[in-house]
Amino acid sequence: MGDNAHRADLLSGLAHSTRTGLDHQTQREGIERPPGSAAAPGELMRLFVAIAPPPAVLDELDALVEPLRARRLDLRWTNREAWHVTLAFLGQVDEAAAARLVPRLQRAARRHHQVLLAFAGAGAFPAATRANVLWSGLSGDRRALARLAESVAAGASRAGTPPPDKGRRFQPHLTLARCRMPADVTELVAALDGYQGQPWTADRVHLVRSRLGATEHPRYTSLANWPLRTPPVTTTG
Repeated sequence: MGDNAHRADLLSGLAHSTRTGLDHQTQREGIERPPGSAAAPGELMRLFVAIAPPPAVLDELDALVEPLRARRLDLRWTNREAWHVTLAFLGQVDEAAAARLVPRLQRAARRHHQVLLAFAGAGAFPAATRANVLWSGLSGDRRALARLAESVAAGASRAGTPPPDKGRRFQPHLTLARCRMPADVTELVAALDGYQGQPWTADRVHLVRSRLGATEHPRYTSLANWPLRTPPVTTTG
């Protein structure tokens, strides 16, 4: 089977995949395809590319955020099971474009080493006094993460699926809450400002589908994933 035919066969299951969430423990590279599934012809998929922090790291952050949720019931707090760090949002993508996207993302992942990160502090878009989004920031090798995000965006553009916000400065974050209307979250940002989480390693990238439904939380499905390169072992002698 040729590469194009094989890729099309793998992608035929994407639109109706039953796999939900971003599973940091998934070690199988490539398309995560449930047996017997099939994509509806011409169906568009809302896609983004992300990294998935380890469960223990998310548990620590979740415990910190939990008491804040009760104080601000006016916010739409995100679902901990779907927490992730977005590298590139791609918008609506059809199956043909997704087929072109897969090898580009695979190559991008193989060009970059694993990245050491930690959640740290907080902020808001566009500003804490009139926020639409409350987020937790990241410390660690942010330059390496930015280079990875740049490669992902470039690969997506070459595949014909350029990120709608291409050219905007990359601001790595994890979305904690969204605001139904612009809100003052200064107190929440201050409460999280001194947080420095445990270090963790971003070791793979995920291609994720987002489904917007009647519930408050979108449903995320990890369609495919590719490992980043293991850093070279240094020896002293």
